[in-house]
Amino acid sequence: MLLLLPSLICLIPSALGQLEESQFGDDADLELADFELDIAPRRVPRQVKTMLTKETKPHIQELSIKTTIISRYAFTAVYCAMLNRHSAAAEGVFQFQIPAGAYVSNFTMIIGGRVYQSEVRPKAKRVKQENGRAKNKESGDASPEPEVEVFKMVASIPGRNRAIFLLTYEELLQRRLGRYEHVTSLRPLQLVSRLSLDVTIVDHSPVTDLQVLPLRNGRNTAASSSASGPNAPKTPAKPEPPVTTVLKIEKNVCRITFSPNIVQQAKITTNGILGDFVIRYDVQRDMGIGDIQVLNGHFVHYFAPKDLPVVPKNVVFVIDTSASMLGTKIRQTKEALFTILKDLRPEDRFNFVSFSNRIKVWQPNRLVKVNPLTIRDAKKFIYMLVPTGGTNIDGAIQTGSSLLREYLSSPDASPNSVSLIIFLTDGRPTVGEMQSIAILGNTRSAVQEKFCIFTIGIGNDVDYRLLERMALENCGMMRRIHEEADASAMLKGFYDEIGTPLLSDIRINYTEDSVQYVTQHLFTNYFNGSEIVIAGKLTNNSAESLHVQVTASNNDRSIVLETDVPLRHRQIETEKNVKAATAAMAAGAKPPGSAIAQELGVALGSIAEEFVERVWGFLSVKDGLRSRLRSQTSKEREGHIQQATNLSLTYHFLTPLTNLVVEKPEVLADGTMAPAPTIPPAAGDTGSTANELPEDAEDGKPQKPNRKPGSQSSSLSNNIGKERRPAKKSITFSKTSADGDPHFVVEFPLSKLTVCFNINGEPGHILRLVSDHKHSGLTVNGKLIGAPAPPGSHKQLRTYFSTITIVVDRPKRAYIEVTPKKVILDGRDRMVLPCHSTVAVDSGALSVSIVGKSNVTVTVGGNIMFVILLHQYKNPAPYQRDHLGFYIGDSKGLSHNCHGLLGQFLYEEVGLAELPAQADMKPLPALKVKDRLVPVVQKSRKIYSGTQSVDCWFARNNAAKLIDGQYEDYLMSHMFDTGEWPHGTNSV
Repeated sequence: MLLLLPSLICLIPSALGQLEESQFGDDADLELADFELDIAPRRVPRQVKTMLTKETKPHIQELSIKTTIISRYAFTAVYCAMLNRHSAAAEGVFQFQIPAGAYVSNFTMIIGGRVYQSEVRPKAKRVKQENGRAKNKESGDASPEPEVEVFKMVASIPGRNRAIFLLTYEELLQRRLGRYEHVTSLRPLQLVSRLSLDVTIVDHSPVTDLQVLPLRNGRNTAASSSASGPNAPKTPAKPEPPVTTVLKIEKNVCRITFSPNIVQQAKITTNGILGDFVIRYDVQRDMGIGDIQVLNGHFVHYFAPKDLPVVPKNVVFVIDTSASMLGTKIRQTKEALFTILKDLRPEDRFNFVSFSNRIKVWQPNRLVKVNPLTIRDAKKFIYMLVPTGGTNIDGAIQTGSSLLREYLSSPDASPNSVSLIIFLTDGRPTVGEMQSIAILGNTRSAVQEKFCIFTIGIGNDVDYRLLERMALENCGMMRRIHEEADASAMLKGFYDEIGTPLLSDIRINYTEDSVQYVTQHLFTNYFNGSEIVIAGKLTNNSAESLHVQVTASNNDRSIVLETDVPLRHRQIETEKNVKAATAAMAAGAKPPGSAIAQELGVALGSIAEEFVERVWGFLSVKDGLRSRLRSQTSKEREGHIQQATNLSLTYHFLTPLTNLVVEKPEVLADGTMAPAPTIPPAAGDTGSTANELPEDAEDGKPQKPNRKPGSQSSSLSNNIGKERRPAKKSITFSKTSADGDPHFVVEFPLSKLTVCFNINGEPGHILRLVSDHKHSGLTVNGKLIGAPAPPGSHKQLRTYFSTITIVVDRPKRAYIEVTPKKVILDGRDRMVLPCHSTVAVDSGALSVSIVGKSNVTVTVGGNIMFVILLHQYKNPAPYQRDHLGFYIGDSKGLSHNCHGLLGQFLYEEVGLAELPAQADMKPLPALKVKDRLVPVVQKSRKIYSGTQSVDCWFARNNAAKLIDGQYEDYLMSHMFDTGEWPHGTNSV
């Protein structure tokens, strides 16, 4: 599975080009010159320049936000570059609002040229949480706020230095009132030299009704701004998008950019709180089973039927009229209820309950029909509501439930109607039953699974956990309304979402033996303008089709929809969808900003290749959290917590069950960075030290990182070379290689012969491949890993290279360690790069170029080059192991005394001869190597990941007589062993 964490780490080298301290001199003009980069030819107004020069906190030079939305699943990456212009260290505050339903999936800081990578950890028990974090660690835990959560990190920035903050988060857009809404918070709290927002929408269906709203600075959500009626906020019929917004729309692909320069930002606001950038859209959909997308063994099903008759509803409004509702709250609540009364349909039944110390029922013991007379009387009841007294939540719920139960048992009740309570409060229980557990138990007993409860909390003094559990346990939803928000508009908007039921008792089933781990697939109600989303894993990858059945009730009849989904066809269509998303990110003019900010789009494109699986992970975590709240026993609760926690760790999600922990840099009193801890590889060390990234998850379980306590940072040099992105190209290097089991191939250009042999080693053995430490200062070792032989093979065990280490000793000691998952480069300093991504880094005598999931090229001193092929299996069979292939590309810099299993042949010539005939046998072919005759047979070998075949002369028996000495002579004690070939030369 592809994770965001390694994809973003690959961007680190391009950031380092901006972190060199040599860029920051004592010239104060540099500071203002920085601000003018993006706004020429217009100059910065004097007032703006004055504000910037007086600013004491670090200045945000660049804020770049890139979002890719593929079939309603949004990946967002935030890049923030912050400059401390002063000589003393200063605190940099990175703060960003994310939607409450989103999950942070990565956070990285690059400060003083060093990388501080976040790690998702299970949240400790509450009693231990305060003391459970290591010193100098800060959690990126998000603090709850209505509709948004604020991710905040404070870190010291050394004097005259920059800091880079990288944040990514993911969310599944919810359809409300017939449209999806994507919101990006633009609140940097200061004017930004370079500000850019880039949103790409790619969908399987054509995008419709695309709209970019004016910047929204209130706390109202989609529901509030969608409200209608005489008391709703007045907005233009066609609202104008923010200045500099550019829309490029094609059938299935839309791209929206917003990049105001510093002058345009100052015209909107000088405090850096621009507001929310809001995009709304919908997609074309056909009546029927819905849209199913398939990718890499997972599926996601979007179901949003339309043009159905409305189901009658029975609704009881239970309204808090305690003393705390006095003033604006009760006034806005009344306004909303007056508007809602106008939207009730003739076939609906309704009633009102008000509660404080006392509980009042408008029409005792019944639900009434909707007609002009009952609407007029209801308005009178609402108008006469006067806040007073305490808050009897339990009594109010019991009264409202009793009204609905009695009506549903009467002959007047419609059998297919939808019944619900809309419960609104601004406080905690102060009268009657006040224990949350007891209130929830009483509510379950009163509801008896016959109707749903939708809860609304207004203000800050609400037990939102109680309201959330009350809604979840009774098939409803909860909505928060902030103290300063327009409660009237938000209450009306929430009612609009649930006021038009189209289906009830929805059940969605799939071929039983073809799917597993399916997310929630039973739904009590479906409301007009919403959407049902289900995801799961496919167990039978060879199946041609998936049978889907949807059953539901609608008004006066039952509905059954069935179809067979062609899996291979849907896989191809989804792959095209993903390719369109990645192409859209790269198309058109490059957005303003630094190279690393642009690279965020590339990272999002690569992550998008796994979007269906990540939708499944996202929904599965949400299901686990809801089930946790609904749990009736501690054992059941712990089971849901463990499942949701494991998924959060697998997908690197910051959820209510996890913390995002990152080490913070140490800054000395003089404003400089504290020296980075260095851990040189000791004898016998495999190079896997405390500073590396955790392995990617395998088999659905995250690997435990190999870390020493208190050390998590990857340290990088300020002077490391700039990164470039190598393009994938065909491999044309030498055939001389060790690949596969391992199969060795040696090309002798002068002799025009190719020789091959096998080495049947043992798992754990470390083989010397190239040995030239004494002369050119270079050694290459490879470690073997074992794997069982495939069925029908004559072998008992196969071995492959799991790790290749290249050690150089000139001009100073450095090394590169390559595994199928990562590359560790220890040159001027140490860094870890994932093999999933394409990146190149130059570090003095050593340079490395990675083509994601394909190969790693290592260049030493400009005239020695090795290519290491990455053999990775997505779903490996028991006999398959991720492994490496080693190829010598350029050996000019190696001396004539070079040795090793491959190195000994680089300057040799061989000849083809014959062994003397025996008895009636024909003469056998042989190779003349030095003074030895080696029996050989002709074979054909696959090289370059199986893309080419090479004819070769094969030497049997572990290359006996072909290689100098014995196999055991090439076994090393550890990966960094640089001991010379004991004989010193190629002679035996």
